[in-house]
Amino acid sequence: MKIEKLPSGSYRIRKMYKGKTYTVVFDYKPTQKEAMQAMAEELNKVQPGKHNELTFKAAGEKYIESKRNVLSPSTIRGYVTILGQTPDSFLNKNLHDITAIDVQEEINRLAKKGSPKTVRNHHGFISAVLSIFYPTLKLNTTLPQKIKNEPYIPSDEDVKRILDYSKGTEYEIPIILACYGLRRSEICALTPADIDGDVVSISKAQVLSDSKEWVIKTTKTTASTREVIIPLDIAEKIRDQGYVFKGHPGKIAEFLHTAQTKLGIPLFSLHKLRHYFASKMSALGVPEADIMRAGGWETDYVMKSVYRHAMEDKNKAAQREAARKLGSTLFS
Repeated sequence: MKIEKLPSGSYRIRKMYKGKTYTVVFDYKPTQKEAMQAMAEELNKVQPGKHNELTFKAAGEKYIESKRNVLSPSTIRGYVTILGQTPDSFLNKNLHDITAIDVQEEINRLAKKGSPKTVRNHHGFISAVLSIFYPTLKLNTTLPQKIKNEPYIPSDEDVKRILDYSKGTEYEIPIILACYGLRRSEICALTPADIDGDVVSISKAQVLSDSKEWVIKTTKTTASTREVIIPLDIAEKIRDQGYVFKGHPGKIAEFLHTAQTKLGIPLFSLHKLRHYFASKMSALGVPEADIMRAGGWETDYVMKSVYRHAMEDKNKAAQREAARKLGSTLFS
């Protein structure tokens, strides 16, 4: 956007919109960002439309309802949570009174106590709502730097001890299936009808809706709909008992943490067994594409992180062996 200096010493920007020229004058030379923001605000003063009187809260609620039948219940629940955590001072603003600075201040407020991931999710929702109901508002929000989370990978010994502890309980099957790459939501939605021989067909998941009810929906992504091979004796055990798991999903995590505490094993979530699965498949030489397909990963972000850890472990083992051989040569 061109910024013109006037004879008076002021600065001017102009924009043609629907056959009419709109002008904004500054008493200093604005940055391009300031110029774009000021013109967007000027244009919104004259744009008619049914959304002009909406508050952000009303717009957010409309946005959530418009997505209810196409997004997963857990995503909708996340949006409802974000809306509930947003202060009234922001919720009650007229949508077209909101500026990029207001959004930045809201993000700054949240960043004082929220994790970078939480802050980014919050901003994602705000920007999505504004892009629909206030499309001329240009955001250039500065977000907190992402924190790189290293995936924890349980050891073989830890997993074996937990499996022994769970043997004969209602949690044995869920923990075994987690070791084969299934998510908790997929395990809880699984039935014997989904198993043919040793092949498990995964096409649904049990998740918590925004109304706090457990519902069955399609899988997390299209990549999550897949077939997984499990030991035949495990498949037969599921068919014999007539179910996979009948309890509250949260009880699996409670049992796992109880087992870890009693066995003196570091606490980790059921989901970390998916990292264990990926790591073991990598160590066995299974191609990356096949591991991604079996685990239902849509991108290789987690996979590459897990592989890096697996390779680091292999490298350290190789270095130790080389150091041992060198030591035997030097000091024998």
